[in-house]
Amino acid sequence: MNYRHAFHAGNFADVLKHAVLFALIDALKSKPAPFCFVDTHAGSGCYALDSTQAGKTGEYKDGIARLLFPDLHGGSAAPLPALLQRWLDMIVDLPGNEDGLRLYPGSPLQAATALRDGDSAQLCELHPEEAGRLRELFRHDGRIHVHQRDGYEGLKGMVPPREKRGLVLIDPPFEAQEDEYRTIEQTLKQTLLRWPGGVYAIWYPIKRRSQVQPFHRWLQHCGAKRVLRAELLVRPDDSPLRLNGSGMVIVNAPWKLDETLREPLRALGRLLSQDRPAQTRLDWLVQEAP
Repeated sequence: MNYRHAFHAGNFADVLKHAVLFALIDALKSKPAPFCFVDTHAGSGCYALDSTQAGKTGEYKDGIARLLFPDLHGGSAAPLPALLQRWLDMIVDLPGNEDGLRLYPGSPLQAATALRDGDSAQLCELHPEEAGRLRELFRHDGRIHVHQRDGYEGLKGMVPPREKRGLVLIDPPFEAQEDEYRTIEQTLKQTLLRWPGGVYAIWYPIKRRSQVQPFHRWLQHCGAKRVLRAELLVRPDDSPLRLNGSGMVIVNAPWKLDETLREPLRALGRLLSQDRPAQTRLDWLVQEAP
């Protein structure tokens, strides 16, 4: 309850998470049938990069700003992979960004921008102030439903959605440290029984590799036929005191999602490198033959 994403919006971890989210929604939109997007830890939905909170950390300068203004950070101005360029265009085209990068959309707003008329979203946010901002943001959008409640508990009653297809984003602040992984495991165990065909995307921080490995081992035996892992490390994974990288695992990953993400992930590694070259990883934790 102490976490505020406004301090971290648009950082390198957000860039990875939201590029993957954009690719996942793209994949769902490749079929005409409607789908549902569920966000268990939605936050307030949109963040001002000129706010006091963002100014205290300046994390977005080593994240989204490096992609939009590579020349200012010594990066390459080479053309971006098409997926990344379309994602960046969506951010730049947001109302409020006409005069430059002033706002960074959280997962709910990015998803809502990409949803079609027949699609829907269920957003959970426990913090009263954040939930209030979320409701205000979507007050005129009948596709979007905001719930002020614990996302893990709420998810149990939201799947399977009436559309019978869709995506669940589990993106907690990890205030509970390693215990958060156990909570995610228990939640996934229950929801996979209720909705085995759903797509589940889970974001996680990387500080020490040993903290993440048990979660990956659990995923390898969770019963899903496809589990894809995408990671971005801007520092070595050997310090528990800082965010060295982050990852996304996608349970029931859409067909050929690895091919879709390969070049964008390489580009992120090139553009988001800090003191040393960034490391990326894209591989299958589980991949059963068709």
